[in-house]
Amino acid sequence: MLHATWAIPLFPLVGFALLVLAGRRMGDPRAGWLATAMAVGSFVMTLIVFAGLLSRPSDQRVFTQNIWDWIPVGGFRVSVSFLVDPLSITMCLFVTGVSSLIHLYSIGYMRGDGQFSKFFVYLNLFLFSMLILVLGGNFLITFLGWEGVGTCSYLLISFWFERSRAASAGKKAFVTNRIGDWGFMIGIFLVFAHFGTTEYTRVLNSTALAHLSHGTATWICLALFLGAVGKSAQLPLFVWLPDAMEGPTPVSALIHAATMVTAGVYLLCRISPLLHMAPDASLVIACIGAATAFITATIACAQDDIKKVLAYSTISQLGYMFVAAGAAAYTASVFHMITHAFFKALLFLGAGAVIHGMHDEQDMKRMGGLRRWMPVTSTTFLIGWLSICAIFPFAGFWSKDQILAGTWVYHGWVGNALYVVLLVTAGITAYYMTRQVALVFFGQERWRQQPVAAAAGAPTAAAAHATGNETVGDEESSHQPVGHDATEHAEPHEAPWVMLAPLCVLAVGAFAGGIINLPWAPFDFLDRFLRPVVGPFSNPRQLSTTAKVVSAVVANAVALVGIAVALPIWERSAVHEELEPAVLRRAWYIDWAYSKLVNGPGTAIANFSAWVLDKRIIDGAVNGVAALVRGSGQQARKLQTGYVRNYALGIAAGTVAVLGYIVFRAT
Repeated sequence: MLHATWAIPLFPLVGFALLVLAGRRMGDPRAGWLATAMAVGSFVMTLIVFAGLLSRPSDQRVFTQNIWDWIPVGGFRVSVSFLVDPLSITMCLFVTGVSSLIHLYSIGYMRGDGQFSKFFVYLNLFLFSMLILVLGGNFLITFLGWEGVGTCSYLLISFWFERSRAASAGKKAFVTNRIGDWGFMIGIFLVFAHFGTTEYTRVLNSTALAHLSHGTATWICLALFLGAVGKSAQLPLFVWLPDAMEGPTPVSALIHAATMVTAGVYLLCRISPLLHMAPDASLVIACIGAATAFITATIACAQDDIKKVLAYSTISQLGYMFVAAGAAAYTASVFHMITHAFFKALLFLGAGAVIHGMHDEQDMKRMGGLRRWMPVTSTTFLIGWLSICAIFPFAGFWSKDQILAGTWVYHGWVGNALYVVLLVTAGITAYYMTRQVALVFFGQERWRQQPVAAAAGAPTAAAAHATGNETVGDEESSHQPVGHDATEHAEPHEAPWVMLAPLCVLAVGAFAGGIINLPWAPFDFLDRFLRPVVGPFSNPRQLSTTAKVVSAVVANAVALVGIAVALPIWERSAVHEELEPAVLRRAWYIDWAYSKLVNGPGTAIANFSAWVLDKRIIDGAVNGVAALVRGSGQQARKLQTGYVRNYALGIAAGTVAVLGYIVFRAT
């Protein structure tokens, strides 16, 4: 069954090819159903390979499938190969599973869009690229998938490219990720320079690592970490992810929950043997992750866009995963990645259902009281809310608690400090998520008190885009359609079943997903499954049972305090400017600082490089050499007169000079 691994990425690749050839003729909704069937097929094949892996003894669950030789140059060989082990198959399971639900949801969300089939072309290609990334048997194949998801994110974020903000957001994501990808490339070069190969099985084994110095390991890990920072949106390269909300909501769910941003965490877990030899790099990873988690959580407290709150929440939760990876709690990091896929996909798709039901309204302060109008959406969203707040016994409670426990035993007082930062961040998370829930589903029906974005019966965001009924280039909101009577009060409505079904499935995962790795045997399934891959490099120190219980109780209490503080404040009123300072609304002015840097010194340096360094110095040197050669050639041409007497005179003069030199040397 393991030999069928090649079929896992084949399904979305076939879907991509068929949709390119016939998607437009298939139209809406058949193109969506084909893409969804391909995603489901990939999930089924992953289950088959997973069963084959489980049938093997735990110490023999590593299998490499070579497809073909890609780069044979002398003694250097790079194969298109897949590495099948517990880590890669765990990633494939939740990537294909959650992606299948997002594909299904998209059929309803994108209904009526003029580019319906193109959307699913990109979606299938996105899934294929992510599977290549996690299944790649060497750094280069992983890098191909890495670049593939980057390209697809650009195409999907800027899918409605007629909107100036969507086009800008796509470019911003692409450029920011290129900075991180540069680091990934440097890391690959360093790996090849030291090991002479990029194959994981030949690099990440004890024999090869025995000859690796601490300094080299540190530089390799830091370079690869830079790639992870860009892809998983950590400080200082997180600025692209909030703007990625300009894409259709299923894209947001796919990027944040099932693909792309989890790639950086996967890479760090994959190189756990290298991180084990580079404790300084691990410390940097943990500190960056903690800082990202805290800072972006504070930013989420002052956002009004329902999707941007979730975007900053994703960055914060990724910070938790990075802290766990830096603290050598790799299983906890993967565990939180899985539970996060459930509850964050649920929250994003729930937000999409709200936007759909509110006729493209995204400002939470124009919502309120939607629980009565959207019972299924509100119930499932509340499950996701309790899970991300880490309330017992929801899935997020178990995974976040394991990260906190792993952080406490890491690196002495540094681990204790990181624990405190993450604990405070957990309270802030509960606060801003409760703020969101209160503004959207509880309190007064504020959409009755003021005009909403569109009247009853307005098309979905996708349909509005297809018909041109939207604001293009609006600097305040690029989501609100125009062309309707804004004085009419449209009543919210529940989404169609094709959008609600994925919400219900994800709600089950957000509630019960923690069962895959409970903190006591024999229910620690994920820990035992991943142990052959990351176990030897994980922190051997563990909290006692009593300490774990105390930590869990404290974390749960902190989250409950956050909920208790936020709920009465935001349920009563949507106006609390004193709780939303400008510094948080403007994301600590980090984007503003980047803009000033790029438009000021950055532009000046670029102009100097283009018009002085390049044009005058580099081009000047090249042109100067050419002018010198041309001038000397023109002068040398004067010696070629064609007269024999001139040549004879030259020969005679040369002969005299040679004889004179000989006489001079002889005397």
